[in-house]
Parts: sequence; structure tokens; C-alpha cells
Amino acid sequence: MTLEARCVSCRYGATRALEEVSILAEPGSVVSVVGPNGAGKSTLLRVMSGERRPDAGSVTQDGRPILRSDPEWRRRVSVVSHRTGLYLGLTAAENLRFFAGLNGLPRRGAAEVVAESLASVGAATLADRRVSTLSRGQAQRVSLARALLSDPRLLLLDEPFAGLDDEAAGLLEGVLAARRDSGCTVLLVTHDLGRAVRLADRIVVLRRGRKRYEGAPPTDPGALVAHLSAESSQR
Repeated sequence: MTLEARCVSCRYGATRALEEVSILAEPGSVVSVVGPNGAGKSTLLRVMSGERRPDAGSVTQDGRPILRSDPEWRRRVSVVSHRTGLYLGLTAAENLRFFAGLNGLPRRGAAEVVAESLASVGAATLADRRVSTLSRGQAQRVSLARALLSDPRLLLLDEPFAGLDDEAAGLLEGVLAARRDSGCTVLLVTHDLGRAVRLADRIVVLRRGRKRYEGAPPTDPGALVAHLSAESSQR
């Protein structure tokens, strides 16, 4: 699935969140979006998922305007954000079975899919625990498992490594690499520059709502840190 934003602009009142940002995410690739707080990264992700309409510009999927109400779009796209989207009163497995049903997965065999999704992010032991009892990192693991249930062709991730311990973060790196290798399109927003560079086929730097850099990840992550530092010092 090819996802493209063309000259997208968004405002919240008098605040400019995005200004004529264009970005292309192609099948079998990871695009990492980095930048300081308030750069517009999360707004960009919301626009590209269809959650928010841009005030100007367009977002297309394989050349067609995206329609978030389309069941096929919802099935093929998974979003992981700061909000886990889980029901606190249900167990991890109950949450995933519920979302499996929403995604149209048959009841028969759903238990196996749920177990595989939890295991893929190191959350198998959390299956029977209520989400309300989980730590932030544990809940994030379950949220990631939920995102993988429908074998999505597009993954949109907003700070997915936040709250994860080293083991879980390493597992997630492996999951994202495997998804990319299977032809999935991955758009990753993260403050973890090391992982942004390590995982990405392309890096996009946002600052003050504008795209300041786009290109292949540098061989030396320090070069990207220096670039971001230079941009921040000009604020």
C-alpha cells in the first residue's frame, strides 16, 4: 500500500501544526518521522490515518482518497498512538478477541491469532490479566499486539517504543523489520533517533510544522542529531 500526503496543511485555531508537508510511504519500507516536540509529527500521523482532515492538501492510498469509514481501509490499516485504545475492564486476550471480531476475523481460529499476536510482542503471559492492572509498558505491548491482529498492510506508529523495556523494544524492532520485509508500509514517529535510523529506509525531519529534511538515513546517527540540534538552535 502506497500512502502519500501532498502539500498538507493543518491549523488549530491560530496555531500552524503543518504547513505544506508532502511525504511518500511506499510498500516494503519504513519511513521514520523525527523532530522536536511541537513539530507536527503526531498531527501528520492523524492526517495520514484519516483521523483528521487536512485544512489544505490531500492524502491518498494507492492514488485514491482515503475514506476512514471504509471497512477495507480499517482492516488494512493499524494505528498505535499514546492512547492504547484498550478496554480497562477486559483482559488482554478479551480485548484482542473483541478487536479480532471488529476486523472480521472468524470466531473459529481467533484464539490462535490472538495468542500469536501477544507472543510476537512478548506479551503471552499477559493474556489473562485485566488491562487495568498492567503497567504502561505492558499495556503498550498489548496495544501493539492488537495492531498486528489483522495482518495490516499499513502500520502508523506514534512513539511505539515509549514505556517499553529493552527486551520489548528489541522485539518490536524485529516485528517492524519483518512487517517491512513482508511488503507492509510502516510510518514511524519516534524520539528514539538510534532506532529511527536503524529501522528506516527514509528519514523525515519536521520542525515548526514544516518538512526540513527528507532522505536516506545517515550512516552516522550523530549526523542526524547534529542536524536536529542545529534546527532547534534556530528556534
